[in-house]
Amino acid sequence: MAEEKRVVIIGGHGKVALLAAPKFREAGYRVDSVIRNPDQKADIEEHGANPVLLDIETAVVGELAEVFRGADAVVFSAGAGGGNPARTHAVDYEAAVRTMDAAEQAGVRRYVMVSYVTADIDVDRLDEDAKMYPYAKAKHDADAHLRGSGLDYTILGPGMLTLEPATSRIRHVDREGQIDGRDPGEGEGQTSRENVAEVIVHAVAANAGVGEKINFYDGDTPIVDAIK
Repeated sequence: MAEEKRVVIIGGHGKVALLAAPKFREAGYRVDSVIRNPDQKADIEEHGANPVLLDIETAVVGELAEVFRGADAVVFSAGAGGGNPARTHAVDYEAAVRTMDAAEQAGVRRYVMVSYVTADIDVDRLDEDAKMYPYAKAKHDADAHLRGSGLDYTILGPGMLTLEPATSRIRHVDREGQIDGRDPGEGEGQTSRENVAEVIVHAVAANAGVGEKINFYDGDTPIVDAIK
């Protein structure tokens, strides 16, 4: 009997992660969801995942590598949630980088990062005093570190996240979030969190989108056709 595949999700109690866990289970994966709050264990288990208690804000590379060892992929879907620039830097950049270094140390090559659509350019067009700048800077720099790593990465750049159910269909957009050279119209710049979860699972299970950043909104193209 083949050994069960395993994926580790960082930020396991986030909305996208909770949606992704049962989809990974359906795809034949064991899911280890990393959380720092023991009160969240029941939620993780209800979604078919195994809770792993570890605070990524303080965990060193070696501790993370122990969790990752033997996994088929690592998914980073954590975030500080904004509001505190120092914590945003600590979680969205510093902790993210440690997870990348830990994946390399553990020999786990496949790594999926949940970023956002305009992360590549916001750091250059936002004023440093802007409320969103610390987040944009942290995500930009984490994505850049991942691109420079030896990992088989995929960076996901969804638009404005919604709670709409999955359509399993997306549309590619450019690094400025434009659709065929134009700004999105009303309702066009959104991405269902459940669609993001489906893209994560497809990227890992089909080994799709390796070495790419995929910027996308909800659209008309089936995910399996949109991301190869």
